[in-house]
Amino acid sequence: MPGYNGKILRVNLTSGAITIEEPSENFYRTYFGGEAFISYTLLKEVAKGVDPLGPENKLVFAAGILTGLPVGGCGRHAVGAKSPLTGGIGFSEAGGYWGAELKMAGFDAIIFEGKSPKPVYLSVTDGKAELRDAGKLWGMKALECQDAIRAELGDNLVKVALIGPGGENMVRYACISNDIDAFAGRSGMGAVMGSKNLKAVACRGHQRVAVASPEKVAEIGKWVRDNTPVFAKGLRDLGTPRLTEMLNMDGGLPTRNFQLGQFENVDAISGKTINEYLVRRKACFACPVQCKREIKIGNLDQRYSGQEYETIAAFGSCCGVSDLVTVCKAHELTSAYGVDSISCGASISFAMECVENGILTPADMDGIDLRFGNGEAMLKMIEMIALRKGFGDLLAEGSLRAAKKIGKGSEAYAMQVKGQEFPMHEPRYKPALGMGFAMSPTGADHCHNMHDGLVAAKTPILEDSKSIGIYEPVPVKSLSDEKMRVLVVFTYWQHFINSAVVCQFVMSSGRVAYKRTAELVEAATGWNFSVLELIKVGERAANLARAFNVREGFTAADDVLPERCFTPHASGPLKDYALNHAEFDNAKEAYYGISGWPNGIPSKGKLLELDLGWVVSHLPE
Repeated sequence: MPGYNGKILRVNLTSGAITIEEPSENFYRTYFGGEAFISYTLLKEVAKGVDPLGPENKLVFAAGILTGLPVGGCGRHAVGAKSPLTGGIGFSEAGGYWGAELKMAGFDAIIFEGKSPKPVYLSVTDGKAELRDAGKLWGMKALECQDAIRAELGDNLVKVALIGPGGENMVRYACISNDIDAFAGRSGMGAVMGSKNLKAVACRGHQRVAVASPEKVAEIGKWVRDNTPVFAKGLRDLGTPRLTEMLNMDGGLPTRNFQLGQFENVDAISGKTINEYLVRRKACFACPVQCKREIKIGNLDQRYSGQEYETIAAFGSCCGVSDLVTVCKAHELTSAYGVDSISCGASISFAMECVENGILTPADMDGIDLRFGNGEAMLKMIEMIALRKGFGDLLAEGSLRAAKKIGKGSEAYAMQVKGQEFPMHEPRYKPALGMGFAMSPTGADHCHNMHDGLVAAKTPILEDSKSIGIYEPVPVKSLSDEKMRVLVVFTYWQHFINSAVVCQFVMSSGRVAYKRTAELVEAATGWNFSVLELIKVGERAANLARAFNVREGFTAADDVLPERCFTPHASGPLKDYALNHAEFDNAKEAYYGISGWPNGIPSKGKLLELDLGWVVSHLPE
């Protein structure tokens, strides 16, 4: 079948049974893969109220229709389950090579259910799958686990998605890594994997993904390659760490747990400084951008290098740490142990602010003086979190649960939505993105969101966006009705991106963009596909995720931001600006109205429009 294999693996870890399902073409066209397929599966198959860390939860790995095409940006996959961090739906996307390898091994997705009585890993090779003993792998960190699996299978080209000790210990924000430097980081998917005694999924395939029009796919692939120096020069030159200086300049770099937006030692952790230690650039499958960096600094293991902006800000400016070796060591530790660097850094910075305000003392934290700027203490706490030792056991629960236990007003310092910590983007600098945090089904997240500056001026991005009905610039600081319309439409696009599953850096507006992406879908599948249908795929995914959360008890009261977002910075460019409660509430109602969500709940009419009539029975009457 062009564009996809038409086969989904189902693995019952309790019994060891492995079966293959073959959905219809219309199913693929409706749900596409990635996030949308995950949300469909969880809403259909995971009963209301199940324990996210219990055997009744299901864990889904899903590629998309565009995954594995020889085109830059088409190397991603998604992982999803009910989230142990939020109690709502959880999904996260990762780059690298694993998703493409799954497609070339003959499958579009894997559904894991139940719990294995002992540690196992799944080996998938050219249309076949088997569970193998992982007793000797349990307790291994990422690199040694990958090396051991490759040695056992006798193939160094096997792509391995795995958990480290953080996932085994069910840290609520444990991640799943693949290729060592790519992560399904958010919402605790590694903890779900650990709860099932599943250590890894190893894939090896030798068959290229079939496409309907190889010539057209090659043409678009060549366009991406030839235009990379234009649309991705900054990413290629400095990678995502280039954002550190850019955001700091405008007061949007999260500093000391979002108390400030500028870090006085930003040059020490900037993209330019990191490039001084550059060994080589690295890329995901088939991608000419090469935005990943491998660096050699100090005595750190360079195989764990590849620091992205989020990690640098989380352990650098957000924790007040300016020593680059320490920040890079934090990346190494979270990669090796398998915990989300964003939630880990944010949880530690939360604790640092509690110390700053006298709520916690070193005596409460096993004698560790966890203050802003104390890099040595930060590194120690990362290990304690991953191993759930001492005070690290509490921070392994996430900042919201920790704050509820600590009390004493500490809740005000937990920068989170629905229990998931903020990524390193400041809502007072990007107010529509802040609304996106509040509305995100997975808690605060920037990967199905919009960055306000994208539509603030007449640029190639805005020109491309005319094809989805966005014609005029909207000011950065605006939360107007028009800004909400733009946010909702952009959000649908991002949900499509995460269902396809492709890279937003390559496929976003101003780059491959809407029309060319629709052409790529048509070239891959042979379907007569339109830009409107792309948007509808994303809208369907957004409504499925929303419906899951509503069924689990989430309401409009959960679509909120911490009070700090409504207070200006004490200094810097944003000292005279913050979100306004009345304006935010009005914008929230506009968002609901545009989405077809009265009181925050998808309406029957909206679900019927999206061919999701079956979802109505899952919602409150």
